[in-house]
Amino acid sequence: MNQLPGAHDITATNALAERARAERGQLAYPDRVWTNPGLSASGEAIDDVVIVGAGQSGLGIYEGLRRDGVARIRLVDAAPPGREGVWETFARMSTLRTPKILNGLDFGQPSLSIRSWYVARHGQIAWDELHQIGRSDWADYLAWYRETLEISVENGVTVTDVRSNGTDGVVVDAQTPDGPRSFAARTVVLATGYDGAGSWSAPSIVQDAVEPALWSHSNGNIDFAALAGLRVGVIGHGASAFDNAASALAAGATSADLLFRRATLPRVNPLRHVETAALMGHYPALSDETRFAIARFIKRVDQPPAESGYRAANAMPGFAMHPSSPLVSVEQVGQTVHVTTPHRTFVFDHLICATGLRVELENRAELQTLAPLVSRWSQQRPDLMQTGEADRTLGQYPYLGPSYEFTPVDDAHHWVSRVFAFSGLGFISQGPHSTSISGHKHAIPRVVRGITQRLLLDEQPRILDDLAAFDTAEVYL
Repeated sequence: MNQLPGAHDITATNALAERARAERGQLAYPDRVWTNPGLSASGEAIDDVVIVGAGQSGLGIYEGLRRDGVARIRLVDAAPPGREGVWETFARMSTLRTPKILNGLDFGQPSLSIRSWYVARHGQIAWDELHQIGRSDWADYLAWYRETLEISVENGVTVTDVRSNGTDGVVVDAQTPDGPRSFAARTVVLATGYDGAGSWSAPSIVQDAVEPALWSHSNGNIDFAALAGLRVGVIGHGASAFDNAASALAAGATSADLLFRRATLPRVNPLRHVETAALMGHYPALSDETRFAIARFIKRVDQPPAESGYRAANAMPGFAMHPSSPLVSVEQVGQTVHVTTPHRTFVFDHLICATGLRVELENRAELQTLAPLVSRWSQQRPDLMQTGEADRTLGQYPYLGPSYEFTPVDDAHHWVSRVFAFSGLGFISQGPHSTSISGHKHAIPRVVRGITQRLLLDEQPRILDDLAAFDTAEVYL
């Protein structure tokens, strides 16, 4: 019997988890660990893989590696339990923009899919009537996925550097609840999300003129309750601009004015065109010229805001959009912010900058050693760089290998290819959204293959001896 939309059946989701675990056991072949323990210089066993980031990508990579017989996996996250990823922090949309038919974390196992979980929790009628998956539902699904597959996460671990161990391994330095620690590993995956490529950026014209208390970044911690009764300005036109404007108005802001440079909002999402099995599955096989041209096109054309966020903001009293409104000047007057555009001057009590990301590998703690040692697109293919800020920014992205691995600037630093950048760093090399939800089906197996290949090559000197020592009989005489 179908439940009413919104009903929560914990019994049904528990039963689904039991079925998923049983099916996983039936599907697991080969089912044995094949790597020998790696040893540090002092003779201690090291991890085969350290995954930095326990959001959706980190969970999927962990499960993919485990299915392929890798057992010594350490998954760490700086956030407390339940706060991994963006879904309970700065993601403020009501629904995902990805189509509800998305898959990828299920590895082709229907009982692990978002659809099966949603039907178990809310009923078939609710799924049939659903247009897009709610953000909170997606967060709950990820929590169920982690618990169902018994994925162990070490929380409160903030990675401060990734460096060579001096030979053929990698060391991950971190601050933990128990103090500083270092984890030795054969390989490392940086599953650090979209902002893994740098830091959230606010225009210098704002930062230079306005004290920090009077402006926020859309992807940071914002006390929306404190905006009640205030006039709020939002700089930008992307999804986070509309989501933050709606959040401010819902919290009691008297107005939320959206200022952006474009004459009109983008209406067509070019990323949807990239979502084919061929492009998502074989993107690294495209020529450098094609991949760089796609990245340049995406940056120039951009994508529209999510429909749900756009409609939510526009439905609220006090919301207004102002196209063709670049910032001409910004001035703090007392405790107000005066923003001048080509058309008028606005007076705000608070500014929210929904202005995206600055690509700055050097400013990421975990990349401080890696940043000068990894090859960038500007170094690998200087012939593709055009004049202008857009290409200077694109040129700063790392030139990744076919499985998301960093490529070294020279042979002396070959160890950097043991670090896999499954994050916004792959924007050009792997595709504009390969590490997002809609890319997982093809991207996670690709990075897992690259890691297991690297581990296999480590095993190569022992393969023949291990083969000769193998003595499991299949026929007993």
